[in-house]
Amino acid sequence: MADIFDVIADGTRRDILRLLLDRSGAGESGTSVSHIVADLGVSQPTVSKHLKVLRDAHLVSVREEGQHRYYSLSPEPLDEVDDWLVPFLGDEPDYALAAASTLTDSAAHAAEVVGRAAASAKHVVTSALKKLPGR
Repeated sequence: MADIFDVIADGTRRDILRLLLDRSGAGESGTSVSHIVADLGVSQPTVSKHLKVLRDAHLVSVREEGQHRYYSLSPEPLDEVDDWLVPFLGDEPDYALAAASTLTDSAAHAAEVVGRAAASAKHVVTSALKKLPGR
């Protein structure tokens, strides 16, 4: 299996993951290749190539219905990324306050927006996973 960091380093793959996350948050049970192609404006062969890499890394699952394939996000492999990042975030509450006090107002606002977006994304994924059968 490819290193998870190599897999998510590609912008097109991150765009695909974001699209699948957004659609799962909207209650979709899978996204067709044609929808990904249309939404991202990338050629079908390019999307298929990136979906194969994402499948091999277990970041997406595929459901086949006739000739159509529907992809869904499988966020569990991203736990490795989360585990790697946590030590850099600091484990003491004073760390965040100290970092915030050295930021400009615009940087502090940007950090707050990013933090809220990350928390929201985690909530959406957690909620979507709870809705899956067998969970």
